[in-house]
Amino acid sequence: MLKFEILQQKGLMRTGVISTPHGRIRTPAFVGAATRAAMKALTVKQMSGLGLQAVLANAYHLVLAPGSWLVKEAGGLAKFMGWEGPTFTDSGGFQIMSLPGVRVSENGAEFKSHINGDKLIVTPESSMRAQWEIGADIHMAFDCPVGYGVSRVGFSETKDVMKRTHVWAERCLLEHQKLANGADDYQSLYGVVQGGDFADLRRESAEFFAALEFDGYGIGGMYSVDEGRKLLGVMNEILPNDRPRHWLGMGQEPADLFVGVEFGCDTFDCVGPTRIARNGTLYSPRGRMNIRNAKYRTDFGVVDAECDCELCKNYSVAYLHHLFKVDEITGKILASIHNERFVVRTMDRIREAILEDKFESFRDDFLQRYYC
Repeated sequence: MLKFEILQQKGLMRTGVISTPHGRIRTPAFVGAATRAAMKALTVKQMSGLGLQAVLANAYHLVLAPGSWLVKEAGGLAKFMGWEGPTFTDSGGFQIMSLPGVRVSENGAEFKSHINGDKLIVTPESSMRAQWEIGADIHMAFDCPVGYGVSRVGFSETKDVMKRTHVWAERCLLEHQKLANGADDYQSLYGVVQGGDFADLRRESAEFFAALEFDGYGIGGMYSVDEGRKLLGVMNEILPNDRPRHWLGMGQEPADLFVGVEFGCDTFDCVGPTRIARNGTLYSPRGRMNIRNAKYRTDFGVVDAECDCELCKNYSVAYLHHLFKVDEITGKILASIHNERFVVRTMDRIREAILEDKFESFRDDFLQRYYC
């Protein structure tokens, strides 16, 4: 069963430990995005070596392939992918609601598989059953966010979407409790707070979830650090302090991590660090680098002298530039290793700064250098 211990807290910001059946997560922590039970371009051994404490897979994608039933037969998500630490599953609500042609009703969501065109229906109950088959330590309730990239949605429509999320959350919780009754291994469930970019709706959603017996909470439907500054405090001041909070899909930029931590989030996940790495963008102490730029052709220094990853310990900027220019897959692998390690190491340093009561000074110094 999930347990959450707070070691130190200042305002909403805290550091602690989440204990799961597959191990402990020292928070705040960045959770690796293993969407299809894999992190693109990296092996599980490499992922573990980067200091990742937990991974998050997407139930929507795993239901489509290979099938949640097969993951169950393999012994669950951790065993299936060879990962020895804690695991999360996102319900895939965001991905489903972003699909073209999706039809949403009170019952659930109807859409076509992007793999073979099959007609599929996901309900709160079927989402819970699939996530229990996948067998992660922590599940997310099936939610109904406003899809990323759509035009701004008004207050009334956003409220309707939020209310649907609330109805589905109650059904998820009931189905989860049925599945947990008598189960050999306890799997935890987070409710997902919605409400768009409206503070009143975020407050209402947080109050709704705070009154229910979820093991923790996901913060969904927020896609920018500016939204975080505006709304995270509104929600996290209401959500129970003794349960962990996960900011879904955020962590591509260092500012995401600092803002999330400052306003009370404990864990984060994002595909961004490895996605931009495969496109030739790397993190450095002084901001992003586009490794394809001609100026790096004769740069025999390293990407980040402070970094202890495989790339920075063994290879020059010029070598990585060469790998990308000739489209060598090794370059994408090394860049992915670096970016993921950069984010994990940044979060480790944030956690240490909180414990040493130096968060503000570390934040200001880091962000001033990074965004100079």
